[in-house]
Amino acid sequence: MSIVAVFDVGKTNVKLSAATDDGVMLETLTTPNIVLDGPPYRHHDLKGLEEWLVEGLRELRSRHRIDAIVTCAHGSGGVLAGEDGPAMPMIDYEQSIPDDVDRAYRAAVGPYRERASAIMLGAAHLARQMLWQEMVWPERFSKGVAYLATPQYWAWRLSGVLAGEVTSLAAQSHLWASADGRPARLVAERGWQQLMPPMRHAWETLGPITPEMARRTGLPAATRILCGVHDSSANFYRYQAAGLSDFTVVSTGTWIVLLTDRTGVDFDDERPGHACNADVFGNPMPGMLTMGGREFSAVAGKASGPASQDALERIVRSQTFAIPSFGSDDGLFPGTAKQGRVEGPLAGDESARFTLAVLYAALLTATCLEKLPPARTVVLDGTFVSDPLYGALVAALTPETRVLVSRSTTGTATGAAMLAAHDKRTAPAPLAIETPDTSQLPDLTTYRARWSALTKPMEQAS
Repeated sequence: MSIVAVFDVGKTNVKLSAATDDGVMLETLTTPNIVLDGPPYRHHDLKGLEEWLVEGLRELRSRHRIDAIVTCAHGSGGVLAGEDGPAMPMIDYEQSIPDDVDRAYRAAVGPYRERASAIMLGAAHLARQMLWQEMVWPERFSKGVAYLATPQYWAWRLSGVLAGEVTSLAAQSHLWASADGRPARLVAERGWQQLMPPMRHAWETLGPITPEMARRTGLPAATRILCGVHDSSANFYRYQAAGLSDFTVVSTGTWIVLLTDRTGVDFDDERPGHACNADVFGNPMPGMLTMGGREFSAVAGKASGPASQDALERIVRSQTFAIPSFGSDDGLFPGTAKQGRVEGPLAGDESARFTLAVLYAALLTATCLEKLPPARTVVLDGTFVSDPLYGALVAALTPETRVLVSRSTTGTATGAAMLAAHDKRTAPAPLAIETPDTSQLPDLTTYRARWSALTKPMEQAS
């Protein structure tokens, strides 16, 4: 069994893990993902992160025989690569962009079928980042040799090989028309084809580690560098490798991300919260996307968990509600950004706030599931499932669906590590999942109907 180093780049934190190639985590190091104010704009500290990666690989190598390295990352990060490093700093996707760039982008980007996601706030899309750099810093932009999503940027730094990859480009980059499995027309219209390197599979070995990186890390010269993968697609692959089909995965964290292998979605019809990603094989995956983690934090405030059965019963009985949206993103309810509120008799009761946040997250999840083609199985994982009440509430709110819970909080890294054994896997990978217990929950029928009625005017306004 091989040992894989998984470099998991999140928006807030970065993890480096040693794992077996069947996905068992052995050890994890972590560090904040540092953002610098500028110039020329707010950007990630790639130099500092590379130094941390090198030191982390040296540390893991001292305790594990690492045979391969794979990177997974969120879908809103990319780097304009130059001849021997970044041609421009990596943009922090949460910052605003100039109005003239935003107007030009919205005019150029095309319909939903081309974008595969809504046009989100800030600099969230790789295509918008590229346009900003091209419009404002044309000379520096012209020095770029490729535009790489985060996983492929680090694969390049480690292997010296430039590559594109379908799950990374399909994750709201607006550079890839996921439904049709091709580059978005914007790429040709802007003349960016030369910045799009050849496509490779997520599990493919781009090459051995470069001699320089081998020297810096102390890793063997034969260490394989995989192409890398988008984090949600890595997590989905974990369940595909276990033999699941006709299923939807709900990954929870900063974002609630739903992906399904079910078909039947009209990709010409843009609807709030909808997106179309891709699995590692290039198949389109209808999905939903809402910033549930930020919403959860806003509702919970300073309250800490776990959620309690007593608080849930008081919330339901008193008809106390969290009404969207609390963050700067509309999510499922257009026009509601920063208008979120808590109303009802327990609105000021701190002892109920964490449980209310869990219930609110479950309601958002159930709403997302309603808007996708029904699947035989729904698997919940990620940050939220650490509280048992979340899985039970989602199951109770979706009684016609088989809901399963994975208590593992390392699904992304697990799926990424399993890519290293993709070509040699001959049987379904093991998977530990459980059915949540809903027997002690209060009847949510009236509460759910009231919450839906409170959000209905928002849906109608869209």
